Amino acid sequence: MKIALFSDIHANLPALEAFFASIEQQKPDAIYCLGDLVGYNIWPNEIINEIRSRGIPTIAGNYDYGVGRTSDDCGCAYKTDEEKANGAVSISYTNQVVGEKERAYLRALPAHIRVEFQLNQDKLNLLLVHGSPRRVNEYLFEDREEKSLLRIMQDADADIMCFGHTHKPYHRILPSFAGVPSVADEPSAGPSAPLRPGHASGYRHAINIGSVGKPKDGDPRGCYVLLRIDDHSSTSDKDSIQVEFIRFEYDVEKAAKAIESSPLPQAFADALRQAR
Repeated sequence: MKIALFSDIHANLPALEAFFASIEQQKPDAIYCLGDLVGYNIWPNEIINEIRSRGIPTIAGNYDYGVGRTSDDCGCAYKTDEEKANGAVSISYTNQVVGEKERAYLRALPAHIRVEFQLNQDKLNLLLVHGSPRRVNEYLFEDREEKSLLRIMQDADADIMCFGHTHKPYHRILPSFAGVPSVADEPSAGPSAPLRPGHASGYRHAINIGSVGKPKDGDPRGCYVLLRIDDHSSTSDKDSIQVEFIRFEYDVEKAAKAIESSPLPQAFADALRQAR
C-alpha cells in the first residue's frame, strides 16, 4: 500500500495545484492531509474547497483551529516582535477573507486520525497529527531527545507517527523497548506515573512530512511523503516500512507576488523564495 501524506499548504494555491499534479503521477492508494490549510497567503478559501471537493481526510492544524473559531491567535511560536506583528496581520487578513462555509469546515476538522493495520501477526498503528499527539502546536524538531520522542509515541500507542508543523521534513527510526517511562515521568509533566509497556523489541517511525506551501528547510520546492507498507511490514523490521520524501517544483514567484499585491507583509514573500 502506498499512502500519500501532505501538510502545511498555508493558502498557497500554486503549490497545492503542483502537488496534485505530482500526486496524479504517484497514484497512491490513500491520501491524508495533516492540516494548516490557511494563513500567510491569499487563497484560503480555494485551498479549503479544493481539498473538500476531493474528499481528502484532513485534520486540523493550529492555524485551522484558530481561524475556524475566528480567533486572533494562530497558536504559532514567533521568535521576534517583528514576526509576531507580521503574524497578527496574517491571521487578521485570513479571518477577514475566509468564507463562513469554509470556516465551518475548519472548525469541524478532527484533531487526529488513527489507522490500525493488521497486515500480518504484527499489528501496526499509524497516527496522524499536526504538531504532536499532546498539542496541535507542539513542535517536534529533528533534534528532539530520543527518549522524549519515544515516550510521546508510546503514550499515543503509535508505531508510525506522521506530523508536520515545523515545515522541516525528516524520518527518525527509534528502537523501542519495554520499560520506557511515560511522558508523565518527564519533570515538566508533574507527578510521576508507572512505567508503560513498549514493544518488547522493535522500532517506531517518527516522520515529519514537511510542507507543501511554506517550506523552511532551505529548499523552496514543496514537499510531501509517500509511506509504503505491505503484508511484510512489521515493527520488528525497520526496513519493512519505507518512507520517501517527494519534492516538486511550483510557481514560487506567482505565490510570492500574490503576497506582495495583498495587505500581507513582504516578509512572507521573501520566506517563500528563500524557504525559511
